[in-house]
Amino acid sequence: MNESDLQKIKQRYQIIGNADGLNRALDVALQVAPTDLSVLITGENGVGKEIFPRIIHDNSQRKGKKYFAVNCGSIPEGTIDSELFGHERGAFTGAVNEREGYFGVANGGTLFLDEVGELPLSTQARLLRVLETGEYIRVGSSEVRKTNVRIVAATNVNIPKAISEGRFREDLYYRLNTIPVHIPPLRERGEDVVMLFRKFALEMSEKYNMPPLHLTEPAKQRLMAYSWPGNVRQLKNVTENMSVTSKEREITPEILDNYIPRDNQSNQLTVVGHDNQSHNYESEREILYHILFDLRRDMTELTRKVEQQSEQIKELGVPHVTMSPTNQIDDISNTHPKDEYIEELQDGLSMKDIEKESIRRALERNKGIRKATAADLGLSERTLYRKIKDYGLDN
Repeated sequence: MNESDLQKIKQRYQIIGNADGLNRALDVALQVAPTDLSVLITGENGVGKEIFPRIIHDNSQRKGKKYFAVNCGSIPEGTIDSELFGHERGAFTGAVNEREGYFGVANGGTLFLDEVGELPLSTQARLLRVLETGEYIRVGSSEVRKTNVRIVAATNVNIPKAISEGRFREDLYYRLNTIPVHIPPLRERGEDVVMLFRKFALEMSEKYNMPPLHLTEPAKQRLMAYSWPGNVRQLKNVTENMSVTSKEREITPEILDNYIPRDNQSNQLTVVGHDNQSHNYESEREILYHILFDLRRDMTELTRKVEQQSEQIKELGVPHVTMSPTNQIDDISNTHPKDEYIEELQDGLSMKDIEKESIRRALERNKGIRKATAADLGLSERTLYRKIKDYGLDN
């Protein structure tokens, strides 16, 4: 694709940036658009994956047909099959009418399955059948139906890892991944960060009739040096926040430091693990578990050292009171009974125990409202529902 056509596409879909990775992703999307091949879009949260399925549909032979975007991670496991494939009347409790389902409604058009890595295995099997034969069966029915739907899927999950862990079907992965499109993270897009900042700042200026923000040269370098774990979504939030709360319109690195943390000093969980270490955490929850286990390991090591010192004191014949770190924790727990995290470390809970307890507390904090609890824990609603059922927290 020539530069002129590429710029027209960017202007039409309000895509800002000239990074090679971004241009390559757009080029692949436009090349595959006229075909009916399945496309798998990958990239971190906040990079703008949702724009590419729309580009593919609008530049395909199906552009006059229906386009549906479905967030697979937000639909509970118990209803996902009904949402996608439809159901018959009386198929389950509450099914007072029949439902067509997205594969029926989108016949002839395009179906965008966002967060496809969150689909349960049983639904993955149904999806594979549709991709291979164009056939599906409604929930509660035995009648085979046909559909002609073009599938574009997206995920931020490491699918090869999910396959090795038995959470995703390998055959489905290869069927979806006929044409891969990878959206680069913001930290790999160089000066695009500055261009996006300028765009968001001008939008705020026009919307609220305020002077726009301007970056000094050192501030531009500071902006490009930051890792942006939340990608474009995080940059937009930071820019909007700064536009409203900053008294200065010329932004310096010192002002930026009030809105974005330094990568090498930040204690925010969102930026942990973004260096070149071997660990690749997929959620803040996993990082919390890692921290808890590190603390427990440190406590074990401290206990061992205290016991060694106690033995040395005994050999010298010096009267003493044995006070191990565990004793100290007991004393602290009695003084501060609400310090539940210390009690967890003391009891030596497994990761599943910690996860169960974390979900239980979050449910209490949010008064049992599962949508709010899912947001609190950083989980999809479907994943939360499954874990509540697995851990027996339904009541």
